[in-house]
Amino acid sequence: EVQLVESGGALVQPGGSLRLSCAASELSIRYYYMSWIRRATGKGLEWVSSIDSLLDGEGTNYPDTVKGRFTISRDITKNTLYLQMNSLKPEDTAMYYCAANRVWSTRPQDYSYSGQGTQVTVSS
Repeated sequence: EVQLVESGGALVQPGGSLRLSCAASELSIRYYYMSWIRRATGKGLEWVSSIDSLLDGEGTNYPDTVKGRFTISRDITKNTLYLQMNSLKPEDTAMYYCAANRVWSTRPQDYSYSGQGTQVTVSS
């Protein structure tokens, strides 16, 4: 059974940094398009980053809301996905999920697998 387990969420002050991790099992992240998706309270799912399958060049993509502040990466030796978040803002407060799919998409509903999430709260 495929499992994606997120960790690293915390309460952080505005302007601070966090690194989220997503450990995968029964799924080799090198062959999937991997994304981070978030949901703020009372809002819908929002795609916040993706990294291409190694078979497709391993490019990264971000929406304008996080570009320049968030960085997605992966360690294939650990089969783990990361999201480095810098210059955090209160509007980044959300539950963050990692997700995997065979095809690239910015639509969260397209992803075949996702984890249970890790909470990020940005507040002073």
